[in-house]
Amino acid sequence: MASNELARAVREQLGLGRVLPLGGSADGAWITERAARTALLRAPGTPPGIRLGTLRLSLAAPDDAPAPTVPAPPSALPPGPLRITADFAAPPGRPLPALAEQLRTALLAAAEEGLGLRVSAVDLRVGALLDDAAEPADTAPDATGDGPRAGAGPGGAEEPEDLAARVLAVPGVAGLAPAGRSRPVARSGDGDHVLIQVATAAGHRPLDVARAVRRAVTGRPPAPASAAVLVTAVDGA
Repeated sequence: MASNELARAVREQLGLGRVLPLGGSADGAWITERAARTALLRAPGTPPGIRLGTLRLSLAAPDDAPAPTVPAPPSALPPGPLRITADFAAPPGRPLPALAEQLRTALLAAAEEGLGLRVSAVDLRVGALLDDAAEPADTAPDATGDGPRAGAGPGGAEEPEDLAARVLAVPGVAGLAPAGRSRPVARSGDGDHVLIQVATAAGHRPLDVARAVRRAVTGRPPAPASAAVLVTAVDGA
């Protein structure tokens, strides 16, 4: 990918938070922190009455994270295990240790089984004790924009339409969903690598979808030799 294309992609991804690794170093898959956070804030099994506040994801051991085996998206974190850090407000009359453990279990399941993130630690902090039983929290994303929407993208005649068609045919792909004005399917200058940005459909684990997309678009020339997939939205989350 040309340097100006990379720089533009970096700028447009700043509002999406960190670019987090999905799976391991050979999976070539990433997800925006915004998309992951939206799914985690609605994790099944979250104890009733809990209000999740700030929730961030970062590398648990940055110095030990391995390098990816395929070129990563701009500003992406290397594929090491992650740490979830979250604050929550607790309802009255419930033991805090038990609530925290239930919440930890729910977040781990949503991250690993629901998304495909590798998580080695969940740090929780009680930020407030609610006076009365709380209504379910508003778990919409932070007010930093609406995030990417599934669509055809701005490619026009220059869009690699054959690759886009292969992507859209993969089960679990809800649509091409570029971050900002970047291309949803962008090949490197030499054509050997492609970065694909997608939204995944409800009921499909993003890591599994990303793996299937990579298999669908790579192969013998003129197909690219390698591909990275960036999930920018998760439908139903």
